[in-house]
Amino acid sequence: MESRLRIAVQKSGRLSEKSLQIIRDCGIRFGSDSRLLKEQADNFPIEFLYLRDDDIPRYVYDGVADIGIVGRNEYDEQGLELEVLRDLGFSKCRLSIAVPEGFAYEGLNSLEGKRIATSYPGILARKLAQAHVNARIYEISGSVEITPSIGVADAICDLVSTGATLVSNGLRETEAIYWSTAVMIGHPGLFAEKRTILNRLLLRIDAVMRADDYKYIMFNLPKEHLDEAAAIIGGMKSPTVTPLLDEAWCAVQTVVREERFWDVLEQLKALGAQGILVTAIEKMAD
Repeated sequence: MESRLRIAVQKSGRLSEKSLQIIRDCGIRFGSDSRLLKEQADNFPIEFLYLRDDDIPRYVYDGVADIGIVGRNEYDEQGLELEVLRDLGFSKCRLSIAVPEGFAYEGLNSLEGKRIATSYPGILARKLAQAHVNARIYEISGSVEITPSIGVADAICDLVSTGATLVSNGLRETEAIYWSTAVMIGHPGLFAEKRTILNRLLLRIDAVMRADDYKYIMFNLPKEHLDEAAAIIGGMKSPTVTPLLDEAWCAVQTVVREERFWDVLEQLKALGAQGILVTAIEKMAD
């Protein structure tokens, strides 16, 4: 029987959608039927377990799943001895202190002796200890935002993405104390066969993630400016240069980091570049 790598993924929500999409982008085919709690890929030795996000670290730690994709906040909150295989970069959010509008907040010291409701008591306790603040932490499993209005807490510490939920509950965000993204975690004791499958999967994921950071550009350029253009664009090794029928011109192909693209484009235009074509890169490996 073929060995399969078992991966735990959140069964619903934005983190689930993005987790499954990056696996699809790796060329792995599976059904993703929302009614299923377990399924196998058609063309890769991997099996999916669809779970609650806060259950994923424990399933991986206990060896029920080999790897999992979860918010770093859940991984850090539970503090289990697991391996962080990759920071996947998506599902960004922050853990923030929020208080009612009338609360005079001037830093973590303002929480001295106060009651704070949170679903992340471990992370919050560590941050308060670092700031030498003594407060009473109330662990709440859900609907943290309502606790100040019903007299349960003076402030809250909760995950924030846009802040709209805080505003609708009469709260204002005052200070972010922790930042989270999706991470792939793994059981440190994988045996050799599953480790081999994992390495194959990570190779694909790295290629997908790397492609997101770059643009592929092609343009025509006067040959006299080729050295200047090469210095501007760089490239993985060096740009690919092809002669054109007009001997004074050449065609150039290269890749540019997404974050540098607009600056590079402006500089190339200043050198006389024409016919600039830009395309997304689907996969890219070293």
